[in-house]
Amino acid sequence: MATHFTKTRILSRVKANKGLWFLRPSTLLSNPSSPTKPQNGNLGRLMPFVLGRRYKSVEAGDPCNVEDGDQVLDFPGGRVALSPEMRFLPESAEERISCYRVLDDSGQLIEGSTFKDISKELAIKMYSQMVTLQVMDTIFYEAQRQGRISFYLTSIGEEAINIASAAALTGDDVVFPQYREPGILLWRGFTLQEFANQCFGNKADYGKGRQMPIHYGSNKLNYFTVSSPIATQIPHAVGAAYSLKMEKRNACAITFFGDGGTSEGDFHAAMNFAAVMDVPIIFICRNNGWAISTPTSEQFKSDGVVVRGQAYGIRSIRIDGNDALAVYSAVHAARDMAVSECRPILIEALTFRAGHHSTSDDSTKYRPADEIELWRTSRDPTARFRKWIERNDWWCDVDESALRTNLRKELLHAIQVAEKVEKPLLKELFTDVYDELPSNLSEQERELRRLIEKHPSDFPTDVPCRWLVMSASLEHLLMSSFYLFDSQMI
Repeated sequence: MATHFTKTRILSRVKANKGLWFLRPSTLLSNPSSPTKPQNGNLGRLMPFVLGRRYKSVEAGDPCNVEDGDQVLDFPGGRVALSPEMRFLPESAEERISCYRVLDDSGQLIEGSTFKDISKELAIKMYSQMVTLQVMDTIFYEAQRQGRISFYLTSIGEEAINIASAAALTGDDVVFPQYREPGILLWRGFTLQEFANQCFGNKADYGKGRQMPIHYGSNKLNYFTVSSPIATQIPHAVGAAYSLKMEKRNACAITFFGDGGTSEGDFHAAMNFAAVMDVPIIFICRNNGWAISTPTSEQFKSDGVVVRGQAYGIRSIRIDGNDALAVYSAVHAARDMAVSECRPILIEALTFRAGHHSTSDDSTKYRPADEIELWRTSRDPTARFRKWIERNDWWCDVDESALRTNLRKELLHAIQVAEKVEKPLLKELFTDVYDELPSNLSEQERELRRLIEKHPSDFPTDVPCRWLVMSASLEHLLMSSFYLFDSQMI
């Protein structure tokens, strides 16, 4: 069977694969579809057969040796077979790399699928969290449209990547998100009230109101704060993984990014560093076909992202990102390899952004409306996983109704509470970077306070900015005598 990914001006077919295969980094480019394949059986038997290798340098000696009748060149990095034939590597393979899948679109197990077994309790928790993420996105999106928050960005259509990957990790694994992974935080215990506090930027927000909504972070939950610039988190994650390796920690780093992020230099530098230094990290690319309005066809001509890992010497796999069981199984296997073998792993998860890029975007301007509707309905990851747990008699309509009703009440209450909480003090704009505030920032703070005093109607009225008021003549006297008067909050 085939999975169809329809894009504007491009129709690509990716062969579905029911086995969990990781591409070997040492596979020859002339045969790029040659995978590391587990033998028959469950995922528990996978690890001994998922073997890869990296080329090793050889000792100095005769630059040309003969092995089995073929000449071999001793070269730094490994021996290279010599050939009298001039042959250019093809720009791409004849067949696209297959896509690992466990559940079909109707939630049926594909016969012969290799996957990690999950219990009833884990399955119900995964589904409940996927629904929570879906409901949270809907309500916060509506809150932005009502003018109650300034910005929002949803994960609609990508719930399986969020929740299933989080379920396969441990709390010690450090997460470097892009901006579409709040489900990781949700899984680790970040409350709906904490999400609301951040979006409303009140004084209970851990970022003290300095960041835009959805830029979550939690030191306690090993979730590094979201940063808007594309792909900057990827080299940071590799550095953290290198630290985990040096400390011999039983953990890995994991970083998320979109297909657009792979066009940034940070992605390539990070991949190369991770491969050369053999660090325990999982790269997860959410290939949803679009970098805002730019389709993948205008970003790269290669077979997606998965082949890039192979080029850098990184074991890689392509999976159906809308299949929660496939995501969970692949990330679980990837974590085992990353930690036990101290190696990087690349996962390309094929999915679709069923919502707009953000509240600042209208995706119907560049994507067909019927295509969006198809993915929202027929290929929705939450609905697919629900069908599977219902077939196992683990879920029913009564459970569904109760869950969604309770979630809506809890979210609306969280929003009402967050709206009433006071905003952070104005002085917090300048704290937490330097131990002692430098003179230029002190001057900026004084200037800001002068502007607010002079033009109060131009600034928000709900930001506490009370300070000791001094006359202009007194301020001039103090400044002229080199006595810097730092206005203090009362």
